[in-house]
Amino acid sequence: MGQDGGGRAFAARRLATVPGVADPNADAVVRQMRDAIIDTDLKLMQAINSRLVMVARLRAYKQAQGMEFVDQAREDWMHSYLQAANRGPLSADGLREIYGHLLDLTKRETTGTPPA
Repeated sequence: MGQDGGGRAFAARRLATVPGVADPNADAVVRQMRDAIIDTDLKLMQAINSRLVMVARLRAYKQAQGMEFVDQAREDWMHSYLQAANRGPLSADGLREIYGHLLDLTKRETTGTPPA
């Protein structure tokens, strides 16, 4: 386990033994919220996987047609479109950052090279 994950587990155990400090792992509200968060994370992962499949198909088609894969004008348009559609609480800077990471990831994941 990574240093951060182990440290959080240790801190949670330590807090659980301190008198007057509630154990977050035993709190029903915390468990319910964590369950909702992981459900959302699973949906995000599924959406990203679906996006990767679609982009891989587009990439293969464009390659077969002799077209460049990256279309900067389209990426710029997508950024603008998503910025206009975003109603928050994700900030404009946050959206720009996460979408930039998604585009970079998509380009890496759809190269046609199997993962190591």
